[in-house]
Amino acid sequence: MAAAPVWSVDPRTGKQREQVAVEATAQEVDAAVRAAHAARGALADRTVRSAFLRTAADQLQAAKDQLVEVADAETALGPVRLTGELARTCYQLRAFADIVDEGAFLDVVINHPDDTATPPIPDLRRYKVPLGVVAVYSASNFPFAFSVPGGDTASALAAGCPVVVKAHPDHPALSELVAIVLRRAAAEHGIPEGVLGLVHGFEAGVELVKHPLVTAAGFTGSVRGGRALFDAAAARPVPIPFHGELGSLNPVLITEAAAAERAEAIGTGLAGSMTLGVGQFCVKPGLVLAPAGDAGDRLVKSLTDAVSDVDAGVLLDHRMRDNFLAGVAERAELPDVESPVTAGAGGEHTVSPGFLTVPAGKLAAEGEHDLLLEECFGPLTVVARYEDEDEAKSVLSRLPGNLTATVHLSGEEAAGEGRGPELLAELTPLAGRVLVNGWPTGVAVAAAQHHGGPYPATTSTSTSVGGTAIERWLRPVAYQGAPEALLPPELRDDNPLGLPRRFNGVLER
Repeated sequence: MAAAPVWSVDPRTGKQREQVAVEATAQEVDAAVRAAHAARGALADRTVRSAFLRTAADQLQAAKDQLVEVADAETALGPVRLTGELARTCYQLRAFADIVDEGAFLDVVINHPDDTATPPIPDLRRYKVPLGVVAVYSASNFPFAFSVPGGDTASALAAGCPVVVKAHPDHPALSELVAIVLRRAAAEHGIPEGVLGLVHGFEAGVELVKHPLVTAAGFTGSVRGGRALFDAAAARPVPIPFHGELGSLNPVLITEAAAAERAEAIGTGLAGSMTLGVGQFCVKPGLVLAPAGDAGDRLVKSLTDAVSDVDAGVLLDHRMRDNFLAGVAERAELPDVESPVTAGAGGEHTVSPGFLTVPAGKLAAEGEHDLLLEECFGPLTVVARYEDEDEAKSVLSRLPGNLTATVHLSGEEAAGEGRGPELLAELTPLAGRVLVNGWPTGVAVAAAQHHGGPYPATTSTSTSVGGTAIERWLRPVAYQGAPEALLPPELRDDNPLGLPRRFNGVLER
């Protein structure tokens, strides 16, 4: 694999600015993975781990001005959005530090021998241990929260796993700067800088997932790219877990009663959600099932007015812009598809938001309109107008897995009357997060969060946001009949580390 320059590109003009780094060779990928593997022992102490995560958050926050300036130059996401995203990233690092200190993620379970059980129970002690080196593939649309210092990296380090990150080509300079900050934080706690590796280049990403010392991978990106890496991870001589977030349509169902009750508010809310961040969120609502008739007409008019007031914006790179314009044009040319607000080029380097409408019956069976059931990355949504509940249900039955599914109900339906409970049950198999009377954009970092869903939303049942994201990088191990002196402190009867655990069937906190 020949080395090639990595350039910083201005998304506002598409012009190269400066050489940032060099694409990693196979030998350099190997060196980064081996350095990370050698750093595993330094993460064994949970106290050191949590302190490292907090220091990383502090130092990222201290470098805010420089990081936001570089991030905006490479992504055009704007200082306000990027400052908020960096704050979220720092909060996430500190949240995982708290999880490490608490220790519940270790899932300690101890069973003393019981000869009266059928069959008899021997002395068994179970907990979870880190997998090893984790490969992380950065996303383009969140240069902090889903990139070098993001949730995959934070949760892997919290689990005790060193990380090698494949930088995203849309923000290479920022990736280098953030890596420096994280390595500096590691060094403050005696952790080798190799605990956080960084490589650039497409081929480097392929080499990374194939490396025999890499034990798991986290990915956020396209269906095509993620599926290729997922297949490579499964085809290894020793397959590894591949936790990929690939794509999502994030359907929204609006009942006739809800539209009759508050059509204007729903239309305005939808406009805000689908255009947020120039439509570059993985949870953007891409398909909306709205009723035909007067209430639905009011909703569409409200959406038209609100979307028409949204300014054109810059996408993350010109490749995405080209794909968006081509995707809009291809969808708009389909029979019976109308464009109340036409999405397209807003200027030489920008795009304008818009939406399409189509009779829901066109989507109820396989046909040429199936393209409308695929994600179009950018500020576009499709409003499918249904004639009755059965038609809406037929469309829902054809959808693949999603990160989110949303239903808007009337006050009575939300109180449990009518079809409210039934609709919630119908949406549950479609997504990992089901919303009622809200909008999916915005993924809170919280213990109960689940950011994942059935394929192709993700390639596993895990979450990439929230405290349980740490579970992806751990494996359980049980010791049977091991003398107390040989056991790790986490599994000893006297519980010297004060961990929450289940001891002979009793939950101890």
